[in-house]
Amino acid sequence: MDIHPVKSDADYRRTLQEIETLMTAGPGSEEGDRLDVLVTLVEAYERQHFPLDLPDAVEAIKFRMEQQGLTVDDLVPAIGRKNRVYEILARKRPLTVRMMQALSQQFAIPAESLLNQQVPRRTASVRRPA
Repeated sequence: MDIHPVKSDADYRRTLQEIETLMTAGPGSEEGDRLDVLVTLVEAYERQHFPLDLPDAVEAIKFRMEQQGLTVDDLVPAIGRKNRVYEILARKRPLTVRMMQALSQQFAIPAESLLNQQVPRRTASVRRPA
């Protein structure tokens, strides 16, 4: 089995083409084993060169709400009062650690996504002289 590491974009493309030709290989066959090794090499290359960005916290919450048919009222036990839930969803208030823990436990939202917050910007109020 003559296999080489995937080090460049050209290696990556060539390996993908070979994988495509091996997709019908039977498990346990020589071609099937070659396919397994090549897929592993491509996955390692993709992890290094094409990392996936996690969704931000609000997008993760909204996705879970849509996925499970949740309403703002369903989030109240995890976040707090209804107006606080609206502030979180509007990105006007950041999640606290307690909120993140509750959302992760109650709704199986990955903690990594909940940590990825876009911190709301506070605008300084400008006072004009009287």
